[in-house]
Amino acid sequence: MDNIEEYAVANAGSSATYPMQCSALRKNGFCMLKGRPCKIVDMSTSKTGKHGHAKVHLVGLDIFTNKKYEDICPSTHNVDVPNVTRADFQLLDISDDGFATLMNDKGDTRDDLRVPEGELGQKMRDEFEKEDNTVIVTVLSAVGEEALIACKNATN
Repeated sequence: MDNIEEYAVANAGSSATYPMQCSALRKNGFCMLKGRPCKIVDMSTSKTGKHGHAKVHLVGLDIFTNKKYEDICPSTHNVDVPNVTRADFQLLDISDDGFATLMNDKGDTRDDLRVPEGELGQKMRDEFEKEDNTVIVTVLSAVGEEALIACKNATN
């Protein structure tokens, strides 16, 4: 039998997450909770019995859905931390079906991100409809997901 390995995927070698010891995590940092990228909003350490390990209780909000997740892990164990990147784009257009056309500082455009629902989405639409206005939006990327998370008026 031939032992030929086939690789169907190639990438730059950067992982979506990296390990970090639970005790090294900090509030306002990021970690994976229940398989979702979260921003840590609260954490507490509890000492356990005579031979037990200290445990860290983590509370985080999903950076894309704002859903709350909690987990408890031994302080000496590793947890996955997502590689989170932020990028600013100029908002060029909002399509009828709710997708934003964005341009980065190199002049490349993309139109694969949907304008969020709720207050932020309404603010983006309101700012965009003003005359002679440049709207800058922030895109957050982590673990293969991206979302528009902020917008600001760059004209004033």
